[in-house]
Amino acid sequence: MSVTTNNASVTPIFLHGRESSIKGTKARWFTAHFPMVRMWNFDGDLNQRLHQLEHHTRDMQDRLILVGSSFGGLMAACFARMHAQRCKRLVLLAPALNFDEYQPPEQLLEVPTLLVIGRHDTVCPPDLVLPAARKTFSRLTECCVDDDHMLHQTFPKLDWGQLLT
Repeated sequence: MSVTTNNASVTPIFLHGRESSIKGTKARWFTAHFPMVRMWNFDGDLNQRLHQLEHHTRDMQDRLILVGSSFGGLMAACFARMHAQRCKRLVLLAPALNFDEYQPPEQLLEVPTLLVIGRHDTVCPPDLVLPAARKTFSRLTECCVDDDHMLHQTFPKLDWGQLLT
């Protein structure tokens, strides 16, 4: 299902973390509050997951809003690197840009990107993630919050009505 705003269709997609699924807390929250958000279970390594994402989105004509949590945030960044023109926006929640295999692109991506990260995140520490994000996105908005990796305090308070359109 897509959302139409200003005569442009967009499809919001949630990308779960490495140890999560579409039965995780954030996925269940989206299902309850924003059922138009598309999601699928991903497994395997980063390349396998990106291949799965490309398979799921290959026939979509809409621009995509990718919401990625942790490893899903890494997936969103990598997908945008390959398909920037298909992405309207990225919302990265404690993204795993500190993943050993991640390398920022040679040229900054112009996809509007909101990065939300907890000051107390020990899985994806802000002091490692934020420099990588700054080397990746030219239109980056950083939001460092008083939360941990799961962002349980922050996640439901974000303006999802605006972010998903």
